[in-house]
Amino acid sequence: MLLAEDKDEEIRKCALHTLESWPPKELQQVLLDSSTPGAVLEFAAYSLAPGCKEWREGLLENPSLSPPLREWNETITSLFAEAEASESTEAPLPVAADDESASREKEPQKKTTVLQKIQQMSAVQRIKAALIGSQDERLILIRDPNKTVSRAVLQSPKLSEREVENFASMKDVSEDILRTIARSRKFAKNYSVVRALVNNPRTPIDLGLPLLNHINDHDLKWLALNRNVSDVIRTTADKFLKRKKH
Repeated sequence: MLLAEDKDEEIRKCALHTLESWPPKELQQVLLDSSTPGAVLEFAAYSLAPGCKEWREGLLENPSLSPPLREWNETITSLFAEAEASESTEAPLPVAADDESASREKEPQKKTTVLQKIQQMSAVQRIKAALIGSQDERLILIRDPNKTVSRAVLQSPKLSEREVENFASMKDVSEDILRTIARSRKFAKNYSVVRALVNNPRTPIDLGLPLLNHINDHDLKWLALNRNVSDVIRTTADKFLKRKKH
């Protein structure tokens, strides 16, 4: 586990490959053991469990697992179960429009390769990629037509605040994703995320209006002039400004 977090990339990959190559039942016994150090359980939860059902089960049965890790593990276990149930009925992943790809992707050829790989994955495999994959994979999977897959992206331990801010401003993500971001205490603490949500025309009005209470005067002034958002959001922002002046 320590070597899997080494500064040397070759050592990291070798150690992680060794861990992933362990017989599931054998490693499951380690994860079931209440004497296993918390740091090992945390690493296993975030880096190994998404790839193996037995390891997720082993962690959940360990009485020493911390409440946050237990909650996270239960969440991803539920996501995998939903994905397994939906695999037979899901629609194919749409390819982003050329102009949209050009504006978001600095390395078109690399992104195309990632997209092609994702299109060949099952829903379960896409959830694994959403949880422990790269930033490029998350950018694609957040727009996955399977809501279970797109929600899994927001559970990734690798997810950065900058990525969430980007998702909150995207006009081609599902309403479900915007609602999840807006209702998350963790994400709502980030002012940039809140600002991105209220400026996103796809954000439902019932979510956008309460968020205006957290927007500063400078951004309210800009929002009141923003023709891209709904009339309700724009006029309410203007009312907030006038109220503050009085």
